[in-house]
Amino acid sequence: MGHFSRFRTSSSHHENRPGEPHRFEHWYRDNTVYFITARCRDRFPAFASKEAKAIFWDRFLFWAKEYGFVPWIITLMDNHYHSLGYLKVGDNLGQMMRRSHGSVAKLVNDTLDERLRPFWRTEHRNDYFDGCLRDELQCRRAYGYTLRQCKRHGICADYRDYPHTRLFVDLDKGVKSALELHAFMNNVRYKRYE
Repeated sequence: MGHFSRFRTSSSHHENRPGEPHRFEHWYRDNTVYFITARCRDRFPAFASKEAKAIFWDRFLFWAKEYGFVPWIITLMDNHYHSLGYLKVGDNLGQMMRRSHGSVAKLVNDTLDERLRPFWRTEHRNDYFDGCLRDELQCRRAYGYTLRQCKRHGICADYRDYPHTRLFVDLDKGVKSALELHAFMNNVRYKRYE
């Protein structure tokens, strides 16, 4: 017998308009390993200062704990972040993101010379992207991608030299736990990895 989790989706629009890019859904699934990423509007470097980075860490980790998101790894760049972690109750994702993004946006905007409104936004008009990881391979790739951001962006060659890449759970321990909990969306196709 398979392992089932509660699952629902949400989207700001029910269908794509002709000529517009695909609109991403948010998936709210219990007992799941998530990859979450968000970028500041127009790639603005809102987190360039130490003060802004400190605000991000304080607020993101506060709201993650409040809603039961267990981060495995997070990296923060000057205009975006990536996070991979485990969430037991999928319905908590939306509230966690609203609260963390709202408080980060307000407090970081207070440090900027000119307010960034909206603060979070991609060219596809999404505030953030979340993905339920399908399997161990996708998890290892997402973890590695997050780990190597400082090298990818030319900051330093080794993540251990960049204080804004933080490891909370060892990859092998996280994968082992996820496999035991059946926290991957096995048998759900993901075109990018086929």
